[in-house]
Amino acid sequence: MLTHSNRYIITGGPGSGKSSLLAALIDKSYQGFEEISRIIIREQHETGGDMVPWQNLAAFAELCYERMSAQLDECKSNCTCFYDRGLPDIIAYVRRGGLSVPDKYFEKAQSYNRTVFLAPPWQEIFVNDSERPESFEDSMEIYKFLKSTYEELGFSIVELPKVSIEERVHFIENILKA
Repeated sequence: MLTHSNRYIITGGPGSGKSSLLAALIDKSYQGFEEISRIIIREQHETGGDMVPWQNLAAFAELCYERMSAQLDECKSNCTCFYDRGLPDIIAYVRRGGLSVPDKYFEKAQSYNRTVFLAPPWQEIFVNDSERPESFEDSMEIYKFLKSTYEELGFSIVELPKVSIEERVHFIENILKA
């Protein structure tokens, strides 16, 4: 049976340094997976589609679910894999949007290591872009939804310190060695 002990999620509100941290982990030869939601938002902008969280959350969430599920299969069993967001993030976003969450989201959310790395809101590094229209206040609210969702799902949350990317990588590596 396939173990999911090598699949780690890096989560947090928008603009908390997740993508930069993932890039640094990939540079250190870990297997990493880009945030699916950003890819979908970029594609929707390019095609004029409406499957973005602020227009059609249900369709957006379903597309994220499909692609995140496929992404799980790409993790090599002999590697430590890091994901910029995981399926529990979709659950949190759907809940924040006031929609009901399909059962399959909860089932698939169990496909990761029980330790999750949570990046706290960090005003000094927060920036907006075309794929991240949320304000810093939105980021703080999303962080709270994410944290409570991961706790409810039984994950062990490790909050990342507000330090340099290199220090965050070292922090994670120390956790993995423990």
